[in-house]
Amino acid sequence: MSENTPPPKNSLAELAGLCLRLGFTAFGGPAAHIAMLEQEVVEKREWLSHEEFLDLLGITNLIPGPNSTEMVIHVGHRRCGALGMWVAGLAFILPAAFIVCICAWLYVTFGSLPQAEGILLGVKPVVLIIILQAFWMLWKKAAKTKALGILGILMGLVAFLGIGELEVLIFAGAVMAFAAGYKAGPKTHAKGLTTVVLGSSAILALIIFGTGWQATGENPYSEWALFAFFAKVGSILYGSGYVLLAFIESGLVDQWQWITQDQLVDAVAVGQVTPGPLFTTATFIGFLMSGPKGALIATIGIFLPAFIFVGISGRILPYIRQSMWAGAFLDGVNAASLGLMAVVTAQLGISGLRDPFTIILALMSAVFIFKFKINNTWLIAGGAVLGLAYSMVF
Repeated sequence: MSENTPPPKNSLAELAGLCLRLGFTAFGGPAAHIAMLEQEVVEKREWLSHEEFLDLLGITNLIPGPNSTEMVIHVGHRRCGALGMWVAGLAFILPAAFIVCICAWLYVTFGSLPQAEGILLGVKPVVLIIILQAFWMLWKKAAKTKALGILGILMGLVAFLGIGELEVLIFAGAVMAFAAGYKAGPKTHAKGLTTVVLGSSAILALIIFGTGWQATGENPYSEWALFAFFAKVGSILYGSGYVLLAFIESGLVDQWQWITQDQLVDAVAVGQVTPGPLFTTATFIGFLMSGPKGALIATIGIFLPAFIFVGISGRILPYIRQSMWAGAFLDGVNAASLGLMAVVTAQLGISGLRDPFTIILALMSAVFIFKFKINNTWLIAGGAVLGLAYSMVF
């Protein structure tokens, strides 16, 4: 659907229903969430084209915060405006936060976590195939020229060697912007290159500030301090959600000693075995500190910046596409984003396909997805049931 086309009257309810369902069933991390979202809003409902979805993915990778949550917020904004942005984001976040609160209550009450290894065992192979399907569909659109295809592959290899995600994205975008400006002529080239350098420098300065920030000194616990800590983290955190762990360990474990190392590990485990964004680790920690009220405060703190960043970046995206060099920059970012997605897929394959059971389950999932077009939600539910049954028997 075109951005200027008014959505149908029932689209807000449909948007809320879709995001609620994803919030309850989106296992497997950001790449899997984005893959499920792509199938729903591009393949199934045709709310966005592949090109529009890629543009949103590219600009999402350039702003701080939880990428998959921000993609959901972007889709809501494109579908139903400012109200849709809030409806989509909250519908996606709240189910995960609710489930994490239940886990936190069980943890506080019984002193341990429910065993969930079996669920993960069955879910991971299914998620891997879901990501593969989305990667293939998006790659055909992102690699629309041979140069973009080669650039995406090279950036994936560079990321695999350990170079930071944001540095890879900015470099790829700058290469394409430079090439577009050079092709257009000296004046356009100079103007485009200057803007790219200035914009990239601003983003890199934010990275340096973000990665260099640590909690220092003693800080007695308060609910305001809890909100401020997670709001700051949500405002400066780039890359994988797992980078969140370094911030929490440095701030809340080592410096302020609000939680223990074991509690942090358990919070991360809950974030992994529950659906939705890994950032709900903050929800778990907030519950440990102040019960449901603390969980709410921490959740608002860490996710609120995402709504602000999406609200701003979503408005400038049309202007980026209208600019020759900025559009080329975004094309480079999109290609590099798919290169990063390939790295994540490879890592998931290495960790998730570790025995005959998981390999067979992955092959079965591939048949159901590629041949029979079975909905992802049912496949993930089936994988969870099979994994749990397998772990109980063997």
